Amino acid sequence: MLGLVAQILLIIPFWFSEYNMDDKTVDHGSVYHLYIGVALMMFVGFGYLMTFLKAYGIGAVGFTMFITCLGVQFAMIVENAMLHGFPIKFDFWVFLHGNFAVAAVLISFGGLIGKISPIQIFALIMMEIVFYSINKVYLLVEWLAIADCGGTITVHVFGAYFGLAACAALGPAMDEKLNKSSYISDIFSLVGTVFLWVFWPSFVAGALPPDSDAHVIALQNTILAMLASTVVTFGLMPLIQSNGLTPVAVQNATLAGGVAIGATADIAMGPFGAIVIGCVAGALSCYGFCRPLISSAYDTCGINNLHGMPGILGGLISVALPAIASDSEKQLGLLASAVTPWKQAVGLIGTLLIAGISGAFTGLILKLLGSPADYNDATHWDTAEDIPIAKAGYLETTKEDDTHPSSKLQV
Repeated sequence: MLGLVAQILLIIPFWFSEYNMDDKTVDHGSVYHLYIGVALMMFVGFGYLMTFLKAYGIGAVGFTMFITCLGVQFAMIVENAMLHGFPIKFDFWVFLHGNFAVAAVLISFGGLIGKISPIQIFALIMMEIVFYSINKVYLLVEWLAIADCGGTITVHVFGAYFGLAACAALGPAMDEKLNKSSYISDIFSLVGTVFLWVFWPSFVAGALPPDSDAHVIALQNTILAMLASTVVTFGLMPLIQSNGLTPVAVQNATLAGGVAIGATADIAMGPFGAIVIGCVAGALSCYGFCRPLISSAYDTCGINNLHGMPGILGGLISVALPAIASDSEKQLGLLASAVTPWKQAVGLIGTLLIAGISGAFTGLILKLLGSPADYNDATHWDTAEDIPIAKAGYLETTKEDDTHPSSKLQV
């Protein structure tokens, strides 16, 4: 019901908007292809990555679709109203930035997934989009003008620590029995990983002019960083834990290179620099998933390990790299002489503070709205009868047939 009301209300600002067809220098077809890659990351990548929960696959994909479609509309209105006022002139750049905003919400949702109801999800979208836009527009863009073409600070750090603060304020779910994966759910989650991996360069380079030097460099740096983080993840897992390879690290830590490289991806650091960043990010994220600092009761998808710590790493790299890069390297990217290390540092610290405070406030509101009892699609969806249900210490694989021995697995 709230979604329907929101969509009707969104008609009003769209009435006072128009298409921007003035810039004839932009190849809109190229920008549209970038948009497709980023949209696939939202719908398929994030959606299927979060299907690792054995009883929450429909919610992972379905609610991701709802968050994206409502969030993009709301983000386009809010962010552009803050930047330019009305009327809003729409082009594919606006659509791309709307998806970037939604990526922050989906990152936060990764910490909260399984613990919040559709009403709480609606509140999360509305509140986080506003706080995200305030942080991006007024702190990072208009005041500091930081370099962050791939959203390392703007999207990943904000989304991760907004979500973690909201999780801390909300508290764990009342029933944790279904906060687990299964063989099939892990396979579906790896599908999301593959989509994110393939299209991540489009996300990092999406805000840069197509075919510009900075755009090409960002694509190459991102690919190299992700190649490195993937290999390091596979190589490091057996050294950290005795049980060898685990799906959760492959599903997530392989992507850490893309998170960490984002703030400096358009710098001509050379293949060596991109590979080193990817290696360090992959090692940091892999260790985080093998030895998590935050319980899955408060961070369901491990957003601190994939988006938080690699995001801070990338932010720190953006502080150091402008100080050591040559003038010719700076001119190839967006790190012009006006962008200074202290601005990058202030942007990172300010984002952490704003994300933490606004996330905690949002978590308190979510708590007031009330949470579902457990991680179960059957709470909100009309599901098939073979959905896992936690009951009396057992994991039931059917709602009706309790007699077959194979229908029960000890939790």
